[in-house]
Amino acid sequence: MAAEVSPPDQQDDIAALARGGRTNIFGFLLRLAARLPFLFIAGRWYGADALGRFAYAVLVVEFAAQLATLGLKRGLAGALTQTERPHSHVVTDAMVVTLAASLVASGLLVAFPQAMFPNSGINGLDRLLALTAIAVALSDVALAACAYRFDIGATVRARSIIEPWAISIGAFAFAFYSTRDGLILSYVASMIAAMVASIIPMTRHYGIPYGWRPDAGRLWRLARRNLPLAAADGVEWGSRRLDLAILGLFVSPAAVGIYYVAQQVASLPQKLKTSFEPILGPVITRNLAEGNLVAIARQVSQVGFWIIAAQAGIALALGIPGEAVMGLVGPHFVSGTGALAFLLLAEVVAATAVVSESALVYIARHRNLMISLFMIALQAVLSFLLILAAKRLGMPAMAVAAAPALALCLALGVGALVKARLLARLLGAPVNAWRWPLLSAAAAASVVGMGFVALPPRFEWVELVFGVAAILGAYGIVIWRWGFGSEDRTLFRRDKAAA
Repeated sequence: MAAEVSPPDQQDDIAALARGGRTNIFGFLLRLAARLPFLFIAGRWYGADALGRFAYAVLVVEFAAQLATLGLKRGLAGALTQTERPHSHVVTDAMVVTLAASLVASGLLVAFPQAMFPNSGINGLDRLLALTAIAVALSDVALAACAYRFDIGATVRARSIIEPWAISIGAFAFAFYSTRDGLILSYVASMIAAMVASIIPMTRHYGIPYGWRPDAGRLWRLARRNLPLAAADGVEWGSRRLDLAILGLFVSPAAVGIYYVAQQVASLPQKLKTSFEPILGPVITRNLAEGNLVAIARQVSQVGFWIIAAQAGIALALGIPGEAVMGLVGPHFVSGTGALAFLLLAEVVAATAVVSESALVYIARHRNLMISLFMIALQAVLSFLLILAAKRLGMPAMAVAAAPALALCLALGVGALVKARLLARLLGAPVNAWRWPLLSAAAAASVVGMGFVALPPRFEWVELVFGVAAILGAYGIVIWRWGFGSEDRTLFRRDKAAA
């Protein structure tokens, strides 16, 4: 039987993961507070058509930025762990490689702006939006470098405070200049601000890279070594945007805009999951170097449960009063509630796959890539089949729009199961983030939420102001009492000074 108390180094790892988790939960709340004003302004001032055009353009730019990082968001931790060179030199290599790749990617989009705006004309400086990919990619790698030093606060400041508040304030200010271009201008401003907020703490951690010299061979080897990871990152990111891309082929820009709002609300809990990756990376690479595979299985399971527990609570709190949440953006956005429900469920389902992948990218990156490619292919096939079936049945546009969200949920579920089983076999230890008290907590939250949803429409504000908090409260009480063990509760405890 396993010992009740973990070895000291494993306790230190769990404590480090818990510190990152506390910061990420705080960051989620900040991001929620900042993102909702943007959606409100975009929906009510700019309208669904402008929002749909903006959404598709940003989708393409961020995909280009994702590819331009060349997997270094996660691969940088391995590069820093496995080198004897000064860390400032390795980080500089990563930033130079990312800059070069992002210049190529953005240059292609500047040359072919129709990729960003396939269903509308190119106006004014629209094509220069592509240059924003440079800021997004550099910011991602800089924050990965900060996370290697366990500085998750840098990510929270850049991604949960500066970026969302900059885009919200920008959307408000630029609306007086142009409701055609205001959303795009606000996005550019927010990404530049986030890049500056990412590079400053990176420089503070690593200093000026004195003595660094560019070496084309060394930079190429760094890029080539991370290509499988870059492909896996692109597939994982693409799986969360493929639904929007496919949907744009079948429905109007207004329907795309409504779906985008649902996607943005659902992506809020996703930040809890993705921001754990930089913290998991250094912990996993150190345990791999020490050959401690059982510890990796335990850490992946631990973090997986934390993420599922948090995301399930958030999904219930946003999904049960879904009509009220979508109605905040505008009355015509309520029709996206069905899509919102499936997207929130997809985030919960995907948690196990993401934490499993955090280890697989270091020990079975090619097999992980094959699974990811299969998953995105399955999602594409299911999306087309479900959309065509919904259209054949004569369903309304937003019912058709919910089809790719359901396809995403199903594909992520298959991917999560396969990746967890593969990782467990490779580590020789069970990997399981699921615990049965999650069902009891969800049932308690649902009962409380249904009581608020049953209120007359004129009390919708009560549903939002008090209902969301009551749902989270009921869920939290049950999961704390029956789901969390002593190690889980380190997530909510301040570290004590070492004796």
